[in-house]
Amino acid sequence: MTNLNQKTPPTAHKVRVLGRYFIFFAVFFLIFILFLFALQKGDPSSLPSVLINKPVPAFSLPPLSTDNPKNGFNGFDDKDLRQGDVSLLNIWASWCVPCREEHPALMSLARAGVPIYGLNYKDTPQAATRFLSGLGNPYQKVGRDQDGRVAIGFGVYGVPETFVINGNGTILHRHIGPLTQEFIAETLHPMLGISNE
Repeated sequence: MTNLNQKTPPTAHKVRVLGRYFIFFAVFFLIFILFLFALQKGDPSSLPSVLINKPVPAFSLPPLSTDNPKNGFNGFDDKDLRQGDVSLLNIWASWCVPCREEHPALMSLARAGVPIYGLNYKDTPQAATRFLSGLGNPYQKVGRDQDGRVAIGFGVYGVPETFVINGNGTILHRHIGPLTQEFIAETLHPMLGISNE
């Protein structure tokens, strides 16, 4: 006679539960692999911009507050980027560590005669002035974007970002992150008409 109170091992139930766990972890693993693959694909410093081959947005940036109006801290607007020469618009901040990394490259470009305009992003005038006084000022003009509205108009994700702008004020290229020697030699110099020799 069989004892009805005796429990039989619920093997079918265990198999179903283990099967669900296996499916869950398999799907999770597959998503993880796809995510890693997506991270390896492409160059994050060259995210597309809807402004490429379009004119710079209209803007006017006030100067950094300073006692010396001749030091290049005097603000600028979109008309300054339409002066007939290819120029760079560099978005930077004193609190930005990668901005400090790229600063020697900007100084080198400025010494080579490249017109560079600096958009100081969500920074205090005192900190920005200390940054440029200590490391050097590569900018022809510097304007302050305290609330970040001008940067938003350019579609800026963060700092640093640099835009290459032709003499008519058309955006030719957008570079996200600090300028590297590789980017300068392979991409920027040809756009600026500078030989790498």
